[in-house]
Amino acid sequence: MAITLEANYSKKLGLPNYSSHQFSVSVKTELSNIDQIEAECTKLYSTLQEAVDTEIQHSGFLPGQTPEPATNGNGNGTHANGNDAWGCSDKQRGLLLNLVAEQALEKEDITILSSKRFGKEVKALNKLEMSGLLTELLETYANGSSRQTGAPAKR
Repeated sequence: MAITLEANYSKKLGLPNYSSHQFSVSVKTELSNIDQIEAECTKLYSTLQEAVDTEIQHSGFLPGQTPEPATNGNGNGTHANGNDAWGCSDKQRGLLLNLVAEQALEKEDITILSSKRFGKEVKALNKLEMSGLLTELLETYANGSSRQTGAPAKR
């Protein structure tokens, strides 16, 4: 006699602007022996929890986010709602702006690089994405190397 065991793991996270997102995974399995239930439940719970926790880290669109606007002529853009917030940490933003200034980098080149690597504007990058962008820029322009025209070369 086969025993059907069904497991479901779900998680819901609150996000800014009264938003939330949820992810759920379900699985069905058959057991041949009732003595397997406890071990199989432990294994399924762990597996499903890991899968959900891995996937739920990607929040996707958040209400209140708008695409990066066109610049106003001096290279500075502002959101339609006046919010000029960045998705990364203040420390990361400061490091990027200092690097751009110190290496005389073109903001347009950084924007192009961000769009190619992450499909979004620099200000929309989250902490992990900004870390990747900064690592690439530091590797490309570190040690006082002179600025070359165009976006950094692909590695």
